Amino acid sequence: MSRTLPRATSSRLARLDSNIASAKTYLIARQIKGTIMSPRGASRQPRAGDAHHAHGNSMQWIGKGIGGLLGAFVAGPVGSLLGVLVGHQWDQAKSGGSAREISRLFFETTFEVMGQVAKVDGRVSEDEVRVARRIMRGMRLTETQVQAAIEHFTRGKLADYPLEGRLGALAQQIGGRGDLARAFVQIQLQAAIGAGDVGAEKRQALWRVANALGVSRAELAQIEAIVRGFEGGGAAAQVQSLDAAYRVLGVTPQASNDEVKTAYRRLMNQHHPDKLVARGLPKSMIGVAEQKTHEVRTAYERIKAQRGFK
Repeated sequence: MSRTLPRATSSRLARLDSNIASAKTYLIARQIKGTIMSPRGASRQPRAGDAHHAHGNSMQWIGKGIGGLLGAFVAGPVGSLLGVLVGHQWDQAKSGGSAREISRLFFETTFEVMGQVAKVDGRVSEDEVRVARRIMRGMRLTETQVQAAIEHFTRGKLADYPLEGRLGALAQQIGGRGDLARAFVQIQLQAAIGAGDVGAEKRQALWRVANALGVSRAELAQIEAIVRGFEGGGAAAQVQSLDAAYRVLGVTPQASNDEVKTAYRRLMNQHHPDKLVARGLPKSMIGVAEQKTHEVRTAYERIKAQRGFK
């Protein structure tokens, strides 16, 4: 004799089956998340370009929104989770490479381009080799890393070194992270200036590097002011130092106090060492960011003392 369950009981069992199915799908989604958000993908960072920062933050949700809508049509709320995860990967792919990949390429290209710029005037001087080794020591590289840096420096000196191609690859990995591009350019300027006078050929090569990474001439001049630092002593030197301080902050002497403060806060945020490392700057190069923040702070304090504001 067949027996029929009450309608309420059947409804509860149907909901239970649905919940079990949803739970299974959720667990599968979690597994997918664990796969696609592996260390290689999980390290990817949002764009941090200055002019496109706010725009980039909003754009990063476009892929998630599209994926979520598609998932909702396909499989309901849990499908939305799957869709958002897929959309998240799309967003990250549009935002540049992973921090791990950026760090590797940043390290290699740093020393290759350093060798290329050193050789651009025909020969690499002893001073240029000495400065390159000093930079390596300042980064506290391991012996293995030093050997790798030397190999990349030597590769960069080759006549057929693909400068544009390597810079293009780095620019693609960096995405919109203008802070990393400026850090790269700063290292190249440190090497060039540290070795002596920067001639026309080297200056043109440095501009090619900056331009390939989206760094403007104004930014290049600002970075050079940071690298050269400030000269102390004497009234004339104080005037020059004050002028350099304005260049470091990227403002003119006619800027208001509020404009000076805004420029200072923006630069300190851009060059925060921890943020740069999180975005892909090799930890061995954290000294670059620390030098920048020191020079920016020094410039701000000098202007503040001259103007008398707090």
